[in-house]
Amino acid sequence: MASHRRPKQPSRARVTVLTTAAAAAVVLSAQGANAAPSEKLSKDEVKSKVDKLYEEAEQATEKYNGAKEKQEKLQKEISTIQDDVARGQEELNELRDSIGLAAASQYRTGSIDSSLQLFLSSDPDDYLDKASTLDQLSSQQVESLKKIQEKQRELAQERTEASDKLKDLASTRTELGKKKKEVQAKLAEAQKLLNTLTAKEKAALAAADARASRSASDRVDLGDDTSASSRAAAAFAAAQTRLGLPYVYGASGPSSFDCSGLTSWAYAQAGVSIPRTSQAQASAGTRIYSQSDLKVGDLVIFYGDQHHVGLYAGNGQVLHAPRTGTVVRYESISNMPFQFGVRI
Repeated sequence: MASHRRPKQPSRARVTVLTTAAAAAVVLSAQGANAAPSEKLSKDEVKSKVDKLYEEAEQATEKYNGAKEKQEKLQKEISTIQDDVARGQEELNELRDSIGLAAASQYRTGSIDSSLQLFLSSDPDDYLDKASTLDQLSSQQVESLKKIQEKQRELAQERTEASDKLKDLASTRTELGKKKKEVQAKLAEAQKLLNTLTAKEKAALAAADARASRSASDRVDLGDDTSASSRAAAAFAAAQTRLGLPYVYGASGPSSFDCSGLTSWAYAQAGVSIPRTSQAQASAGTRIYSQSDLKVGDLVIFYGDQHHVGLYAGNGQVLHAPRTGTVVRYESISNMPFQFGVRI
């Protein structure tokens, strides 16, 4: 005889789970149907995006350089203040010792006065505020106490200044770390894009870059140009010895460079100290707004935010460290948005 038992009904919880899973499957299926297939970027599109990332990385690099320069300056200032404090403390100790010896001598002779006892047992600032007691001291003791008071105030001020600079240093180090991460992230993103290219496409980009560099080098003809100052000429000559060395962000030579690292290193070889960053170098001399007025060795500032700098090489060319993945080379000044030149 056939069984007519009623089939067991699924629990309410199980129905809810199954319904939710089914709904999710429908949504995912619809999304899959509507989503556009992933399209591989062309070589030129990759190059355009990579160039933009490299430019952003260089902007961050100059900010990184600025923070690094500020950090080094603060460290020197703090060291100087700490040395001053140490010397000041020694002077203060000597002044106190001299007063102590005078007091000991008076004590032995039984002539120590109450005012000097007051000094030895309390704050000299508080003592000196009691002007009525000054006539009880010798002029030499009064002078010593005043020097002690002045030295104490100086030391307190220097210690406060050192404390403020240490806080600024901590903030600068934090900023330095952020900028470093920002540069590294931009470079990593650029490398990720480049990795999507085939070996043939990568080779084509490298060849085009090499041709551009060779072409610019072929067009550089300084001839007998003697218009540059001896310092600018010496700086340019130094930079020429770095041709072919790699661009590395934050580097200032002698075997690798970023843009402002190259120009500051080159001028240093000519015995001239200029600021480390491109933005600071933009204000380091007389500005030249016409390209026709540029002379060999002048700094050349590019982009509206002044984040790139090179050395004018004559004949419409600039000698510079372009970006990550390139080397120190000549390039047409028209390849980048020229802002102005700077004559050191």
